[in-house]
Amino acid sequence: MNLLEVIKAKRQHLARLANQNGASGELIALATMDHWVSRPRGTGLKILLAALAETGVVIKGSSFDAIAFSTIEQIDFTDPDEVRSSLPRMTFIEIKTANQERVRPGFTGFFFALTEGEIAASDALKERHRVALYNNVSGELLLTSVPEILARTKSMNWQLSVQL
Repeated sequence: MNLLEVIKAKRQHLARLANQNGASGELIALATMDHWVSRPRGTGLKILLAALAETGVVIKGSSFDAIAFSTIEQIDFTDPDEVRSSLPRMTFIEIKTANQERVRPGFTGFFFALTEGEIAASDALKERHRVALYNNVSGELLLTSVPEILARTKSMNWQLSVQL
């Protein structure tokens, strides 16, 4: 293996590890909050997005990770009538996880990305969209919003992400 192959292998490993840590952080945050449910998949997600669209709210299914209710609630996302009647009680949660020791209390020093879909969902859902910042190292959880995050941002780096 030459040096370029070692660097490439390291980058692939770090990318895989970061993705796994982010996903595990989402699972931990979900488990911590007894009134949150994971974003539905498949048919359930299609029914939820269609019900939102009926109310004039069009968002991407990838723009949130969980749904919060004010109390513990079970919902059948494959039942369109149940989803429609439950919509007013739903808050859509995007989870961002920190895995670095450098992230201080209150999430100072936390660097993460907000996608166009997440920003659009925040704008469309208003107070019914929240961002949960979860620190895998300390266990701290901060429930905030995109406007609150932007108000305390120290720097921004815009990028274009593409998939070929």
